[in-house]
Amino acid sequence: MQGRKIFKGKVVGEALVTGEDISFYGGCDPETGEIVEKGHHLEGKSIAGKILVFPSGKGSTVGSYVLYALKKAEKAPLAIVNKIMDPVVAVGCIISEIPAVDQIEIERITTGQKIEVDADNGVVTLIV
Repeated sequence: MQGRKIFKGKVVGEALVTGEDISFYGGCDPETGEIVEKGHHLEGKSIAGKILVFPSGKGSTVGSYVLYALKKAEKAPLAIVNKIMDPVVAVGCIISEIPAVDQIEIERITTGQKIEVDADNGVVTLIV
């Protein structure tokens, strides 16, 4: 799937997918990588070491620094794939050096699926 490069990098990993937007500030524990937002589809799940796939970010600009804290704690996602990347998540990916792509048909990706994110070229590939 062709998308748009937000931050460079190339990784292969397991997708963790939600149809709900994510707020990193208050919605994700920066020390554990666990989604803690009450009632969120991913509540209780860790994003650490996964390719995190979700529509868009939401919430405070502090979310950029939560992504940075996740990276420093080695609990960050391997990459982020969005339908529409919001500025907070984009800045977080850039300062944390997390490969990121948007303008992707995320509905085609399922949790547990192995995918490749080639953010250098803005491409997400489903691996069968």
